Amino acid sequence: MQKRKKVVVIGGGTGSFTVLSGLKKYKNLDLTSIVSMADDGGSTGVLRDEYGVLPPGDIRQCLVALSEADYVTRDLFGFRFSSGSLRGHNFGNIFISALEKMTGDFNVSLRSISKVLKVRGRVLPVTFDNVHLVAELKNGKKLLGQSAIADCRSFCYEIKKIYFNKIAKANPEALLAIQDADLIVVGPGSFYSSLAPNFLVRGISEAVIKARAKKIFICNLMNQFGQTDNFTVSDFVTAMENFILSGVFHHVLYNTKLPPRSLLKKYSDEGYPVLSPFDLATDKRYYRLIGVNLISDSVPKIVKGDPIKRTLIRHDPDKLAKAIVSLLK
Repeated sequence: MQKRKKVVVIGGGTGSFTVLSGLKKYKNLDLTSIVSMADDGGSTGVLRDEYGVLPPGDIRQCLVALSEADYVTRDLFGFRFSSGSLRGHNFGNIFISALEKMTGDFNVSLRSISKVLKVRGRVLPVTFDNVHLVAELKNGKKLLGQSAIADCRSFCYEIKKIYFNKIAKANPEALLAIQDADLIVVGPGSFYSSLAPNFLVRGISEAVIKARAKKIFICNLMNQFGQTDNFTVSDFVTAMENFILSGVFHHVLYNTKLPPRSLLKKYSDEGYPVLSPFDLATDKRYYRLIGVNLISDSVPKIVKGDPIKRTLIRHDPDKLAKAIVSLLK
């Protein structure tokens, strides 16, 4: 019998949801999602502020991605109220937060929800510490909170550095998962608000560096004004490795197809497509570049009542998964 390959996906939000949704179809994979706990926007932010709970939003998306429950149950955890006092709130977020308050233990609540959703694999918070992101801009100003950083567009000066408002220690289970992995996947996702926060947690970067696994970085499709202005693929790799270690990645996956013009027009005030790394043709690279058409041909529906503006230009789960799995052979 062929040994199941252990794949660890590090990220958060829609990016991890996309990767996990595709990989879940490969039954020979043992999947673990390590999720950023920096989210404080929308429904998640309200629940954190009012009840002092840990952020449920990104965790919920990853649980749903790995769920093998019926579609009604999966859709229920993605349901968002569009009116009344609960407008903007997501049912899954409320459910997770209610369980945390009832049990007094976020980890216990996740295990219970994993049973309800019949999750194939594990979803692990990168930390259990209740922390908030801080971004220091080059003009000296500071932005407090993941949502403030995520909303930073062309009015922002370039980000100088990001950090937490206090020390965050790594979830021991996350460290063990990284140590035992055959393949570690980082990305895609909003760079400063979803990806980098994982590596601000003490112990995570060191664990990734020491791990014997193959390490893959999945580059974003689009740049964000005020954060990753005019980044090429190589710029993304360099920026990510600044949080871990130069030379840590073995493979870099990037998209080779432009999104439809109609969608590009809608996002012209937020950012442009990431440039392919043709400027690296003569460079001595330590990682293997893999260019593939990774654009999703379907456009996700806009959810009524969602207070967060979400990108409609997304990776295709099946295309991503196929490219990732090919690197396990």
